[in-house]
Amino acid sequence: MLLSRSLRLGFTAGLLALLLGGCDDAARQNANLAPVPFQNGEECHVCGMIISDFAGPKGEAVAPGAVHKFCSTAELLGWWLQPENQHSGARLYVHDMARSDWNHPDDRHLIDATSAFYVVGVKRPGAMGATLASFADRADADRMATAEGGRVLRFSEIDQSVLQGVSADHQHH
Repeated sequence: MLLSRSLRLGFTAGLLALLLGGCDDAARQNANLAPVPFQNGEECHVCGMIISDFAGPKGEAVAPGAVHKFCSTAELLGWWLQPENQHSGARLYVHDMARSDWNHPDDRHLIDATSAFYVVGVKRPGAMGATLASFADRADADRMATAEGGRVLRFSEIDQSVLQGVSADHQHH
């Protein structure tokens, strides 16, 4: 009886430690998924171009053990739309252009790309393909769309046809 009780207590303590350890791993993993500042000389994960050579908002995908950086929001979104990339457990980030200079986006203002508002059809210079201006607040996105032409879309509304349609109208810089 005494042995049985000891085994049960030992099993319970071990199970509790395992569960708490798992929580610790989950917390550590989530902490590691924060945005990462861009550095001079870094290359775009998709096209290999030097990210800092281009104006406009950038994007990044921060996954457990990997960070992929992109020279534009369109490159990030195009990469994300590939089904194999959606299973990476990555968090996606873009610059909030209401709080950043277009020519030098501020990494202190990287926001969750999945909750951002995107102005599609902006004629400002950017990297290859479409330029999609990203904003944390709808009102800021609406202001840019009204001032410069374009339309506001949510993350879930952007697909390959949106990226291709905007890219066809965009001059490569």
